[in-house]
Amino acid sequence: MKTVNFLAGATLALALSANATSASAHNVHADDHAPIGVMGDHAHKKGEFMISARVMHMEMSGNQIGTDDVSPDTIVTTVPNRFAGMPGQPPTLRIVPTEMRTDMVMLGAMYAPADAVTLMVMANYLEKEMDHVTYMGGMGTNVRGTFQTNPKALGDTKVSALFPLLGHPEAGSMDTDELTLKAGVSLPTGSTDETAQILTPMGGTPTVRAPYMMQAGSGTFDLEPAITYKGRRGRIGFGAQASASIRLDDNKWGYAFGDAYEGTAWLSYRPAQWLSLSGRVKGRTMGQVEGIDPNIMGPVQTANPDFQGGERIDLIGGINLVGTHGPLAGHRLALEIGAPVYQDLNGPQMAGDWMLTLGYQKAF
Repeated sequence: MKTVNFLAGATLALALSANATSASAHNVHADDHAPIGVMGDHAHKKGEFMISARVMHMEMSGNQIGTDDVSPDTIVTTVPNRFAGMPGQPPTLRIVPTEMRTDMVMLGAMYAPADAVTLMVMANYLEKEMDHVTYMGGMGTNVRGTFQTNPKALGDTKVSALFPLLGHPEAGSMDTDELTLKAGVSLPTGSTDETAQILTPMGGTPTVRAPYMMQAGSGTFDLEPAITYKGRRGRIGFGAQASASIRLDDNKWGYAFGDAYEGTAWLSYRPAQWLSLSGRVKGRTMGQVEGIDPNIMGPVQTANPDFQGGERIDLIGGINLVGTHGPLAGHRLALEIGAPVYQDLNGPQMAGDWMLTLGYQKAF
């Protein structure tokens, strides 16, 4: 994506221009903020404003049932089709997703009308690609062909208020402690009626409603609370966050994604004022889809609301950069890359492969 190339070039420029050998008059440090994949980790002082942009790339490949890998041939010969018995529906699944790529652009803004509260809004745009293999007819392992779906649309909008429970750290302090409470809501601005052209077991190529995980939005109002602790002792930084996404209703199609709960903890080391390196562990659990969209139907696992959600643990490494002098002072660039080390999926379901987040932040 062009945005990724731009941010990558800006990251290199910032790293080359930062002065690593002398102290700066600007009281900023690379580890003032949490790793870029952690949202809502800090509040601002009255009158301060911050803008942010993030680009996220995620890939999935292969399939799992629980913690076990499962092949496409096994899926199409052993996993029942929820819609069997309806016109044109075979007894077992006959279409299997094999790979998926997601790109997301997130734009955010923060403003503090008072020291005691910071307001935050974040909008996003998603593009998803999923590769499939279709098997012939109602049984057997003869492959009819492959196809790809590629929906793209605006996602849901996040609005929240952040409350600094321990006040604000002193600028330039080497030892800090911050505790931030987030009260957030996700607004259903994202699309839930994206369509895609598929290849059926009988060779047809109809255009149908894209499955749940391929939609850009949830269609529901969601509570998104979080609490974050962040500290620093000299060159060592550390922190933890607990967050949730709790669905408040069903969407207009009659379903809601499962509630999600997430916890993450990190350590960082700052070898220079302008640079810090981080390591993070993240755990997430998400429920199955509740309800069903009557327009999402077919002999494919992604059309079954029971084959959604599960548990996952990721290990993530990161780098944070901040300009400390001149025209780049206060401009932040950061990168995180990670991969799952444990997945227990309500499957058959595609397994996560790896993810990358690249971001920019600037406070005024």
